[in-house]
Amino acid sequence: MSNHILFVFEGEKTEKQITQNLKRFFINENTVLLSAFCADIYQLHKQISSDEDLDIFMLLKEKLQNSEVLSKYNRDDFAEIYLFFDYDGHATSANDEKIEEILHFFNEETSSGKLFISYPMVEALKHYSNKIDFKELKIKAKENIGYKQVVGRESQNELQHINKYTIDIWIQLIDLHLKKMNYITYNSYVLPKECISQKNIFAKQLENYINIDSTVAVLSSFPIFLFDYYGHNYISKLLSENSRTY
Repeated sequence: MSNHILFVFEGEKTEKQITQNLKRFFINENTVLLSAFCADIYQLHKQISSDEDLDIFMLLKEKLQNSEVLSKYNRDDFAEIYLFFDYDGHATSANDEKIEEILHFFNEETSSGKLFISYPMVEALKHYSNKIDFKELKIKAKENIGYKQVVGRESQNELQHINKYTIDIWIQLIDLHLKKMNYITYNSYVLPKECISQKNIFAKQLENYINIDSTVAVLSSFPIFLFDYYGHNYISKLLSENSRTY
């Protein structure tokens, strides 16, 4: 079995910083973690789902921005593919019904890939300070509010630069976002016992936020990925050994 993992992102700058920083503290040290970039998830899904013979890896490899990093690899070199995209509900291509279909399609990391969504955008990872009630934090989802600038104003200083994150910062963010995931889904702000599917999270975002007041509960996909990847026992032990109150 190959020990290569491929991360697929819509954007490049912030996502690349996250990948590089994650490799410092997580993912087996013998695992090769690469990142590729493409257009938005709607375009990617349309291309892959319309041609059953079209392989996601080959599609990514053909893109100019990935030609160098993926040039020496084939699909068989990657045991798992994970996709990380923004909800980004104000985008012209945004379609809630289509997201349900896309989450159903990208649901297996050893096949076409497993999709994780950040609400509203990748910057959700760092949208926290001790002045914010993170449990209740939500953001308008259907209009362009300049979310990156909002996060820049509201997040605490040590969270601004992802490339400088320490393991302690990651533990803090994992704890916050996993509890928020459980709160969104089950209305209980505690560490979940098991990972909640992306389809269930989206369904609850629709039910409790998007369809109510056109907001989303702020939630990053990366702590959820780590919980999915490592499992409850590992993550709960990591958090309990480094417990603190946020």
